[in-house]
Amino acid sequence: MDDCIQLRRIRSQVLKLLEEVTAQPKPTYELDGQQVDWTEYLRELRRLLDWCDRKLAALENTELASQAYT
Repeated sequence: MDDCIQLRRIRSQVLKLLEEVTAQPKPTYELDGQQVDWTEYLRELRRLLDWCDRKLAALENTELASQAYT
């Protein structure tokens, strides 16, 4: 699969998750001895979005040098 297509798909999924998390924010709580921190989850989603953006920018801005002979 093309890297750009996969990165765009991941980016789209992250944006959907960000929309859901910010539309219905939840408090930090503990579940089965494990702490669920929504602020940290939101931060990680934003980091992933930034990572996707950087990777896409690098892939889309690649120039290929070529030389033709006659």
